[in-house]
Amino acid sequence: MLYRRMGRTGLQLSALSFGSWVSFHKQIGDSMADELMGLAYDQGINFFDNAEGYALGESEKMMGRVLKAKGWDRSSYVLSSKVFFGWREHNKPNQTGLSRKHIVEACHEALGRLQTDYLDLYFCHRPDPNVPIEEVVWTMHHLIQQGKILYWGTSMWSGAEIMEAHRVAQQYRLIGPVVEQPQYNMFERLKMEQDYLPVFRNVGMGTTIWSPLAAGFLTGKYLDGFPAGSRLGMEGFEWLKDRWLQEDKISKLKQLHKLAAEMGVSMGNLAIAWTLRNPYTTTAILGATKKEQLTENLRSLEILPLLTDPICAQIDEILGNKPFLNLA
Repeated sequence: MLYRRMGRTGLQLSALSFGSWVSFHKQIGDSMADELMGLAYDQGINFFDNAEGYALGESEKMMGRVLKAKGWDRSSYVLSSKVFFGWREHNKPNQTGLSRKHIVEACHEALGRLQTDYLDLYFCHRPDPNVPIEEVVWTMHHLIQQGKILYWGTSMWSGAEIMEAHRVAQQYRLIGPVVEQPQYNMFERLKMEQDYLPVFRNVGMGTTIWSPLAAGFLTGKYLDGFPAGSRLGMEGFEWLKDRWLQEDKISKLKQLHKLAAEMGVSMGNLAIAWTLRNPYTTTAILGATKKEQLTENLRSLEILPLLTDPICAQIDEILGNKPFLNLA
């Protein structure tokens, strides 16, 4: 396994990590979760990602049960949660968002569900325009001082919003966000390759990128229909289907699939390795429902040396979506 430092922090994360979004509780039960997390851990993965809103809290409960049963040394893995969406089916005022009340209460609830004394990473799952950024930064700073979280970060924030949080942190001598969790894959490049560049250069944020396979679309498995149990065919996730199953993207995927075949690698491994080639990617979060899937995805690190400049130029030509950088 390859390990990378998370931005300018001292924390090391495995370049591939394991997440529970969609799969835990909705697609798999405790037994398979235990098997997949065990495989991930044995292969060197040390970061396990979760959030209060995943399966309305049931995802964290499942991961907490697995971790308790495993009994791994707590210092050997990194655990996260996220706050914003809440977990109740019918949320009332203050049960969502980034108010001090919800952030603190959500943190306590996540600790209980995950059966742990502290979170290594705690993300603000979305920006909250209704809450002063000072309130957010102060609250996260206090949670760190109390030992309930070790690092805090953002997810799906804009570069400007992240820099505003750092401005407040600097003004009041507080601990600012050190990691962002954006979507990043061959078809979603703008934030990582353009919007965040000033952030990376000025404050050195780490990234725990999600959906490197575009919800499985980049494996190519949807070119011939919907495999049983696949997430694009799940009720409640129609928006994923609408996002990825578009004629233009399917045409480009077929070209990428041909390139992968010429390279002698799987399309999925090529897509994951491509995200890791970005020097600002700390870790790519994998999601799997079967042992075979995870085993295959773990081979992505072997593909990295094959991603030469000419190969990446071919990929850019096929995709036609490389952000324009005005460096003047």
